[in-house]
Amino acid sequence: MAGHFARRVEQMKASEIREILKVTERPDVISFAGGLPAPELFPVEEMKAVCTAVLSDDGRAALQYSTTEGYQPLREQITARMAEAGVVASCTDVLIVSGSQQGLDLTGKVFLDEGDIVICESPTYLAAINAFKTYSPQFVEVAMDEQGMIMSALEETLQRYPQAKLIYTIPDFQNPTGRTMSIDRRKRLVELANQYDVMVMEDNPYGELRFAGERVPPVKAFDTEGRVIYQSTFSKVLTPGIRVGWLCAAPEILQKYIIFKQSTDLHTNTMAQRQVSKFMEMFDLKEHIEKIRKVYKTRRNLMLEAIKSEFPAGVTYTQPDGGLFLWVELPKELNARDLLIKCLEKQVAFVPGGAFFPNGGNENTLRLNFSNMSEERIVEGIARIGKLIKEICQEKNRQ
Repeated sequence: MAGHFARRVEQMKASEIREILKVTERPDVISFAGGLPAPELFPVEEMKAVCTAVLSDDGRAALQYSTTEGYQPLREQITARMAEAGVVASCTDVLIVSGSQQGLDLTGKVFLDEGDIVICESPTYLAAINAFKTYSPQFVEVAMDEQGMIMSALEETLQRYPQAKLIYTIPDFQNPTGRTMSIDRRKRLVELANQYDVMVMEDNPYGELRFAGERVPPVKAFDTEGRVIYQSTFSKVLTPGIRVGWLCAAPEILQKYIIFKQSTDLHTNTMAQRQVSKFMEMFDLKEHIEKIRKVYKTRRNLMLEAIKSEFPAGVTYTQPDGGLFLWVELPKELNARDLLIKCLEKQVAFVPGGAFFPNGGNENTLRLNFSNMSEERIVEGIARIGKLIKEICQEKNRQ
């Protein structure tokens, strides 16, 4: 039967994170692996009221097919929220998608042919790598520092690959590093994209989860030629199970997305769209997000304190101002995959960092999620990981 499958099947692999999450479903495992919001913060009672209101107000329409572009009142609410962040758009610039992952897949469909160049941060979001891989591009990685993608390195890359099709970036609390791109670099990114005639996809699921510092306008706010496609989602600020996100782009670009979405799923779940819209009508989403911020800030601080206390010298880590993740670099001679095997034996999990580099390497890195575990489990889990790192370092020193 192997001859019946498309060639692209051979190059696709199961997500490393999804495979690890199968193990972490056991209640005894302390998991820092998935990018999961804290379920105890989901607005369950509010969503019950929202569902009742949607069905009472116009239940038949909520259960019917709808337009591909999405529920217009929701798109209008989204543009109002984007305006507060510095992005001026109308609802005709917005397409509702079934979570950010669909936005990534549609971007691949719209822009990428086999062999096309995708420029991305190094490291970058694993699920974006997997989504784009379906279309057989070539990934070119650009180094980062604490202020995000390094613009001099990006310029050198564009000079070397002037035919590049797409720059993919997560400028706010980047997955997996937690780093945030400075405002000057955002402006420079747009300048370089204009100069080299390349499209930009700005993926921003975490931007509203800021714990410290001033909010930075999205890259899209500096877009002068309509070449930035902006993407965000309600997964991290409301609930991921509802699968509602959006794309914002120039209408002539968005029309291409709409055509491909029509052939993919016709439209995003009608009931879900109306639920999100009704939630923002009935409740204060900003207030809800503030509750999330407070909890995540506490957990981030606790994880950083635990790492400082439990990890040995020679281990470095990021200190994000928001989001869900921080990034750890072990001494070069250590392998995070080997560490994970030992950690799973002690019922604690994380994602090895090598998976986030599309061209491989950097096996001494790992990503830790601080949003999903309780304070007690964060302290215990980091202590277990730290103890194992110390043991491995001691073994290496004896060799």
